[in-house]
Amino acid sequence: MKSSAIPGCSAPSAAPVQSASEPGGEPRCARTAALAALREIDPARKASAARALHAAVLDGSAPCVADITLDEPPGLPGRPARPELVEPRRLERRSMQSPQGRAVLLHALAHIEFNAINLALDAVWRFAGMPAAFYTDWLKVAAEEAYHFSLLAARLAEYGHAYGDFPAHDGLWDMCERTRGDVLARMALVPRTLEARGLDASPPIRARLLQAGDRQSASILDVILRDEIGHVLIGNRWFRHLCDEGGLDPHATYTRLASEYHAPKLRGPFNFEARRDAGFDAAELAELAALAGVEVDSAPIAPTPSD
Repeated sequence: MKSSAIPGCSAPSAAPVQSASEPGGEPRCARTAALAALREIDPARKASAARALHAAVLDGSAPCVADITLDEPPGLPGRPARPELVEPRRLERRSMQSPQGRAVLLHALAHIEFNAINLALDAVWRFAGMPAAFYTDWLKVAAEEAYHFSLLAARLAEYGHAYGDFPAHDGLWDMCERTRGDVLARMALVPRTLEARGLDASPPIRARLLQAGDRQSASILDVILRDEIGHVLIGNRWFRHLCDEGGLDPHATYTRLASEYHAPKLRGPFNFEARRDAGFDAAELAELAALAGVEVDSAPIAPTPSD
C-alpha cells in the first residue's frame, strides 16, 4: 500500500538530521530511532528528533526495517518531571477572557500535542511487520505534531509561561498503554476516536479565542485542525487496511473494540465536515448525527465567528 499525500497537511521544515547512521556507518533503522526519540525526556529535543527522523526517512538515510521486533524498555514515554499529571476532574478551568486563562488553555493544547508526538513514535517502533508506508505515515504525523507543539510552546512563552507550568492529565497515553498489543485496536481507538475528538473541539475553542481577541492563538488552531484531519485520515486508512487484511467488517469491528477497550463515549457537537474529510464514511457520520440528534447534511459545524 503506497502512502498518499494528505491534502491540506502542512509540511513543516525539518530539523537538521542527526545520527542517521550507526557508529559503524550502517544506516540507522528508523524504528529504532523512533524508540530513542520516544524515550527522550526533554520536549524540545523530542520534537526536534521527531522532525529530523521524518526527514531522514524521506531522504533514505534512515530505512524502516519492518521485520525486527524491539524489546520494550522501562519508563515509556520519556517526559519531563513537569507537568504534574492529575485526574482530569482536578484540572482547573479558567475564563479565556483573562491572559492566565488563555495560558492554561495553550498549555493544555501543548500537552495534547506532546502526547501526540509520543503516540505516533510509539506506533512506529512497536508494531512490527507493517508495510513501509505505515511507518512513513506515522513519522510524518510525529513530525507535524512536533511542529504543533513548537508553535504552542512559543505562543505560551509569549504569555510568560512554559510547558510544565500547569497540571495536565494522561488520558491519551492511557489508551496507548491499553492498546499496546494490538495494532488494529490502536488504529481504531487513538486516531479514529481520541484524536478525532480534536476535530470536534477545535472550532469552538477557536471561536472562544477570537472572542477574547487572541487571533494569533486562533491561527495556530487553524494549522492544527488542517493537519489533524490528515492524521485521522491516516488512522482511518490503516484501520480499514487491517480490517480488509483480516476479512473484518470495519463498523462491527470498531464497535467491538470500543467496548472491549472501554473507549470514551462519543458526544456532540461533531465537526461533520472535518470528519468527512478525515475519511469517516456515510454510515459512521449518520451514526454520529443520530447521537447528536441532527441530520448530517444540515448538521452545523461548531460555530466559527467571522474573522
